[in-house]
Amino acid sequence: MSDTNAAGGSGPEIISPELISLDTDLGTTKEDVIRSLAARLTAAGRASDAAGLVDAALAREAQSATGLPGGIAIPHCRAEAVSSASLGFARLDPKVDFGAPDGPADLVFLIAAPEGAGAEHMKLLSSLARALVRPAFVTSLREASTPDEIVRLVDEVLNPAPKDAPAKAAAATPTPPVSTGKHSTEEAPTPAERHIVAVTACPTGIAHTYMAADSLVAAGERAGVKVHVETQGSSGSTPLDPSVIAGAAAVIFATDVGVKGRERFAGKPVVASGVKRAINEPDKMLAEALRASENPAAATVDGTAAAAADSDAGSVGFGTHLRQVLLTGVSYMIPFVAAGGLLIALGFLLGGYEISGPAKDIVLNNSITNLPDGGLATYLGAVLFQIGSLAFSFLVPALAGYIAFAIADRPGIAPGFTAGAVAVFVGAGFIGGLVGGLIAGVVALYIGRIAVPQWLRGLMPVVIIPLFATLVVGALMFIVLGRPLAAITSGLTDWLNGLSGSSAIFLGIILGLMMCFDLGGPVNKAAYAFAVAGLNVNDPATLRIMAAVMAAGMVPPLAMALASTVLRPKLFSEAERENGKAAWLLGSAFISEGAIPFAAADPLRVIPSMMAGGAVTGALIMAFDVTLSAPHGGIFVFFAVGGIGWFLVSLAAGTVVAALAVVGAKEFFRKGPSDAELDPEIVPAAA
Repeated sequence: MSDTNAAGGSGPEIISPELISLDTDLGTTKEDVIRSLAARLTAAGRASDAAGLVDAALAREAQSATGLPGGIAIPHCRAEAVSSASLGFARLDPKVDFGAPDGPADLVFLIAAPEGAGAEHMKLLSSLARALVRPAFVTSLREASTPDEIVRLVDEVLNPAPKDAPAKAAAATPTPPVSTGKHSTEEAPTPAERHIVAVTACPTGIAHTYMAADSLVAAGERAGVKVHVETQGSSGSTPLDPSVIAGAAAVIFATDVGVKGRERFAGKPVVASGVKRAINEPDKMLAEALRASENPAAATVDGTAAAAADSDAGSVGFGTHLRQVLLTGVSYMIPFVAAGGLLIALGFLLGGYEISGPAKDIVLNNSITNLPDGGLATYLGAVLFQIGSLAFSFLVPALAGYIAFAIADRPGIAPGFTAGAVAVFVGAGFIGGLVGGLIAGVVALYIGRIAVPQWLRGLMPVVIIPLFATLVVGALMFIVLGRPLAAITSGLTDWLNGLSGSSAIFLGIILGLMMCFDLGGPVNKAAYAFAVAGLNVNDPATLRIMAAVMAAGMVPPLAMALASTVLRPKLFSEAERENGKAAWLLGSAFISEGAIPFAAADPLRVIPSMMAGGAVTGALIMAFDVTLSAPHGGIFVFFAVGGIGWFLVSLAAGTVVAALAVVGAKEFFRKGPSDAELDPEIVPAAA
């Protein structure tokens, strides 16, 4: 190596012969090896305090083992004791266990970086880590006979020859490139390409981050699937292009720390693990991600992309951005609805519907050793009902708070929640929460854009913006908007209570069509939010609406399961028949998304058929005056259904109508050549 360091400036080289120990016994534990290598670095003037370096390296070891498959270990750290980025290397005899899944290590690199190490040093250290996934490089390390030869091998990795110069190691397996999004030299994937996106990150961001990235890319090459990786490490990160993320079949999170910008991947099927697993089992992780992309019940990334899109809101229309903002509020509201509503329903199961009146007094004045009249069941029913009621009471504040969050980020949360609480207090309900959340977000956003002195900027997001935005939106809600919004809410409630006969049936049809239109998308969520926001156990009209929405939402997966596994399996591909088996349970649990694989493959024949069945179910629920006091759960909350027999009749009727409609559409309106993947017995032979 040259007299300058590998980063291009003056100073010691990253590795030199005095930092290398070949075929030596450095002890029987990883602590012994780290201490020996740290002592070498300190003796060479690379660190001011061997104990401080050891402590930092062992602290990193405590987070996750640094042993890798193939007899390699890369203990690493950033520490104040380190004066310049350095590599200590030992080829051990005997081997020492560093926690690798396949046994102890004989090749150990101690990677030490200063606490304030620059990006260039980090890139060089990460280049070494990436080289360790190349078998040829590892073999060369084992065959080297002198420390100078080790230095040369590492130098070739850290300072590769220019592309137009003869390669010194032409036989070596090249490190697969990591796609890092829009700034990558690779072309963006075409719509026909199936690809996976991934994020890798470890606590120090020096080694495992990049080794995991290269391992996943290499696994993708072996499987014939493009893998685009965003490395969130110390040497910087280029975010994946939004179009690459949008078109990905699934996402892999191989991280030991939080994922930056996680909301960008919202809704994508996800496989998540520590960063080490991506190094040890990249092929298995990729296979799991591919399976998840085909499984409607697979785990998905929580959150919403709407908040992330806010910073780029100018690139979308006002209507689209408004829809994103409102859906953010609905998405964060639903967990409060599900938890609170189901607990209320369980309270009814144990304590009876009359428990809603005395529940508060029972919880406050009784205990497990002082049971009320009715015994243990009544007491537990009151406790569950009260917990559920308290959780459910956050519905409107959470809606408003996260609408404001989608507009103004975290400074909007406090004024948004306050706006929602005021809406509940004045009787403006769901509509008041929508309006208050929008106002709170806009006010917080514009206060945050006011130019203030440098000394005041730190107080803006935690004090100034929440204070003044809360004051403005609270005053507006109390003084100006509260009563008009309450009057609108009251009028809507009176109108719903007055619905009967054909009017109620028409409302059921509309709700059924909406629930089946986009299977968990914005239209579906709008109908669901309308139902749960108005849910009142003492108001039969709202209970009928909730019953219509849940029953209609159960129709699509049940109908596709019936059509693909019972009525005409040969009209469906093998993959669709497998999805149909899972759709029975998904539909029974009120997970409309169970029909998405069918709709995505054949939207023009599937979606209209599902809407027809949903309309039938919604109309019948209203006609039979079926009620439901729980906002979610499907068959698991049948005890909360009023008129369970008619509920099942309505659900069965809509399911059969939708299944027959989709079978008929596939039978009589064939798509043509693309249907050739179906069972050959039903595809007409060529003339």
